[in-house]
Formats: sequence, C-alpha cells, structure tokens
Amino acid sequence: MWVLIVVFLILVIALLGLKVCLLRRSAREIEQAFRDRLETETNNLIDIASRDGCMRRLAESINEQLRIFRDERHRFQQGDRELKEAVTNISHDLRTPLTAICGYLDLLEAEETSDTVSRYLDVIRERSGVLTQLMEELFCYAVVTAPSYEMEYEEVDVNQALEEALSEFYALIRCRGISPQIRMPAKKVVRMLDRRAVSRIFENIIGNAVKYSDGDLAVTLTEEGGITFANHASRLDEIQVGRLFDRFYTVEDASHSTGLGLSIAKTLTEQMGGSIEAEYREGEVRIRIRLQGR
Repeated sequence: MWVLIVVFLILVIALLGLKVCLLRRSAREIEQAFRDRLETETNNLIDIASRDGCMRRLAESINEQLRIFRDERHRFQQGDRELKEAVTNISHDLRTPLTAICGYLDLLEAEETSDTVSRYLDVIRERSGVLTQLMEELFCYAVVTAPSYEMEYEEVDVNQALEEALSEFYALIRCRGISPQIRMPAKKVVRMLDRRAVSRIFENIIGNAVKYSDGDLAVTLTEEGGITFANHASRLDEIQVGRLFDRFYTVEDASHSTGLGLSIAKTLTEQMGGSIEAEYREGEVRIRIRLQGR
C-alpha cells in the first residue's frame, strides 16, 4: 500500500515538474517574442507552441496590447512626419517674403531719413534679424530630421572645429563679461565626421551656454573625443536642464528662440554615432558630448 502511495506521489511530482518546465518554457517563448515585436517593425503577433489555456490567454492579452501599441506608434509616426513637413513648408513660405523685407530695408536705409524714421528702421532691422534666425533654425531642423538627409563624412580636426566655433562667439562672450576656460590636448583629435554637423553642434551648444551663463564658461576636450561645456546658470533648474534637448522646448525667459537649437545638436550627434547628455548640479549646467565618428 505504502509503495503504491509513494509511486503515485512520485508520478504526481514528476507531472507537476514537467508542467512547471513547460510553463517556464512558454513564458520564455512569450518573453522573447514580445521583445522581438518591440524591437522590430512587424505586424506579426505572438504565437506559442504551448497548448496550455492560461499561457495562450496570456499571449492573446499581450497581442491585444501589441495591436494598441502598434496603432499608437503608427499614429505618432504619421503625426511626426506631418509636423516635419509642415515645418519645412512654413520655413520655405516665410523665407521668401522675409528676404524681400530685408532687401527693402537695405533700400530704405540708403535713403535720407529723419532720426525718428531711422530709429524705427533700426527696430525693424533687429526684429527681422531675430525672425531670420528663427526661420533658419526651423529650416535646419526640417533638413536634418528628413529621411533623405545624408552625412558627408571626412576627417575632421575636432580641436580646430571647436576653436573656430568659439572664435565666432568671441565678441559676444567678451560682451557678456565671460572669461572662458578652454582645455584641449596638444595632440590632435581626428574623427571621421560630418564637418558641417560638427560646426552646427558646437555653435548651438556654445550659443545656449552664453545665453544662460552667470559669467563663466569652461570647455574641455579630451583625447578620447569627449567634449564638456560647463557654466553656472542660476536662471535654470534641474527640470529645465532635463528638457533642454526636447524639440520646441524653451525656458520661460528664452525669448527669440524656437527651442530647436539643442534638439538639432542632439539629432546630429546621434546620427554620427555619438552621444550627448546634460546635467544640472549645484547651479552648474554640464553638457557632455562624445563624438565617435565612423
């Protein structure tokens, strides 16, 4: 009698063990299939070999969520494409009349005018310049995010590119009373990069740093291709710095800005295989870039 009971218990335990193994196998199968569906653009749903009712219901429940996720992703991608097309069209539509306005301003400034008219023309010229800058940012964003945009790789001396970018802002840096601290290695840092993209990245980051700096700016380039831009910015906080790379995001006191400058810098950096991040610590903003190149 006891022998039968022991044999029965052994069979039950063996069956339960087999059942557990099959369930674990099905769970791994669902896990792998779910990961594949998230990482690849496919309409295929999860299908498992197990006949277990609970595991098949779990797979079907995940499939329902995958259908919802797929529809939402398609709507997002369509909306993103439409937004980029709208930005491109708006940029093109506004650049032509804006160019004409600037041309007529040149003609007016060549004429004899009263002091009052000259003052008004100066205001119009300043506002036109701001509008031109905004249009250029919109146009640049539309170009670099377009599927047809291709990088033109060549050997780039990162040291020289960084020096040139800083030189362009020299007058503004001195006007703001900033004494920059620049540290670069004696050895040239050369990477296969897109020269135009590198210049745009540096210009956008330096321009942002100068705009919010409390009076300091430290730029460090390492032999490994890492660049750090650091400055104290009492007008910013950790939340604002965390959103600096969000497109169209501007802080409250950021006038004359589309909020696209750092978003463009992030897009270009990642397209060249690099990385970019920002942090805010004890009143200081640090933007770190690593240029990998090809």
